[in-house]
Amino acid sequence: MTNAGDIVPLGRTGLAVSRLGLGLASLGGLFAPVSDDQAAATLDRAWEVGIRLYDTAPVYGYGRSEVRTGRALRSHPRGDYVLCTKVGRLIEPGGPDTQAIWADPPPGLGPRLDYRYQAVLRSVEDSLNRLGLDQVDVLHIHDPDEDYPMALREAYRALDDLRRAGVIHAVSLGVNHADVAARFLREAPPPGPDAVLLAGRYTLMDQSGLADLLPLCARRGVAVLAAGVFQAGLLAEPRSGAAYGYAEVPAALLDRVHAIRAICAEHDVPPLAAAIQFPLGHPAVAAVLVGARSPQEVTDSAALLAHPVPPQLWRRLRATGLLPENAPVPEPDIR
Repeated sequence: MTNAGDIVPLGRTGLAVSRLGLGLASLGGLFAPVSDDQAAATLDRAWEVGIRLYDTAPVYGYGRSEVRTGRALRSHPRGDYVLCTKVGRLIEPGGPDTQAIWADPPPGLGPRLDYRYQAVLRSVEDSLNRLGLDQVDVLHIHDPDEDYPMALREAYRALDDLRRAGVIHAVSLGVNHADVAARFLREAPPPGPDAVLLAGRYTLMDQSGLADLLPLCARRGVAVLAAGVFQAGLLAEPRSGAAYGYAEVPAALLDRVHAIRAICAEHDVPPLAAAIQFPLGHPAVAAVLVGARSPQEVTDSAALLAHPVPPQLWRRLRATGLLPENAPVPEPDIR
């Protein structure tokens, strides 16, 4: 059994993180608004269940997530948690690279993609001002595929300089594509990124990160933070129409969802419990990040992480071809 507050090393960074991390896009108003009070209560509940890893970004609500995150964390000892944010988008008046997914963003502000050296340094300064803190532990280059040459040449150099100066502990990538991260790790000058936040590409539904990226990370001591593990909610409530970001859920994907849910039911395991625990079986994965927009969602995720999952469930998923044979699975609890 894994608990939300179990602490493990974050690869080679010297940092230690809880096995469950809180991704803070929802508290920036992802798809639906969240009040200041509800955001504060959600962050408070995360601390209560033992979460000590927090991941935000300038683009999450165009600064709103960072402001709320800093307000909540300032009451806790700075050495007791790990805080991540991102670079690659500046939030400024009239920023043109807006996204329709943010509900009720601050008026007049928008993001502007910019991976240049000075823009990255400005982004870090802006984030610290919004957070009201004097340090961020991990900085991700956010979506480097948006301007890969500039992200590799200048954004990485800026973060590497901050790391060498001791301003940050770790350089990371925040990606939705495993192949982009693997290419970046191979092409970045030494010592390279320390971590990768991989969204949706090492999950119970999608193991595309297993082919190249995760073995590469394991060999190099690069820590992986697995996000998007609930596959946009489909495992909880599969639908055939427009749901959870899918214009139309493909029939083959729905069949896979139903097959996984049936095997979970055979073993009395909630599908989301298997989903949240599966990535932690890989030695490169340090933590799983989940989103939440309410204290109850935090409580639910912590309970799912701790729910017993018998080895027989993983064996059945392999036997039916729903998991590849070479996918490591969580070890049974021997405590």
